[in-house]
Amino acid sequence: MKKNLITVVILALVLVNLVLTAILTITILPQTKKANDLITQVCSAINLELQSGTVTSNSMSVPIDQLASYDLPEPLTINLKDSGDGKTHYATVRVSLSMNKDNDDFKEYGEAEKMAERESLIKSEVNAVISGFTYEEFTSDQQKVQDAVLANLQKLFSSDFIVSVGFSEVTAQ
Repeated sequence: MKKNLITVVILALVLVNLVLTAILTITILPQTKKANDLITQVCSAINLELQSGTVTSNSMSVPIDQLASYDLPEPLTINLKDSGDGKTHYATVRVSLSMNKDNDDFKEYGEAEKMAERESLIKSEVNAVISGFTYEEFTSDQQKVQDAVLANLQKLFSSDFIVSVGFSEVTAQ
């Protein structure tokens, strides 16, 4: 008799649990959908903010016959930011700049002779940017480093005739 009574009590508790779960689902589901919509809107707004601050690299939209290249003649050896591991890290990079020949500022700044005149400024900017990265940051995401160098060079020249920065040779230790 006691086994049947316990079974009936357990069955009643299971049914009450099922009913309460159904009520919770019915009352909470619309609020959850509204919260998810709000989260989606906030995420899309944040995405727009992040995308608006990106580097104006349009090298993909510039045909290859309109690109000019300038390579710094010597590789740069740059001390990297201390990562706290007690070791001194450095990077040796050979920098290559891709420039849009159709840009108006290319005639003023982009010719090989004029770039050679400003070589020390370019080296200084590259050195300042790369030395701000730790060894781990530099080796894990070189595209981020190149984008940072590009942004600083575009700011230095106050123009976007430089469309990309590349590292043709990279050694980091």
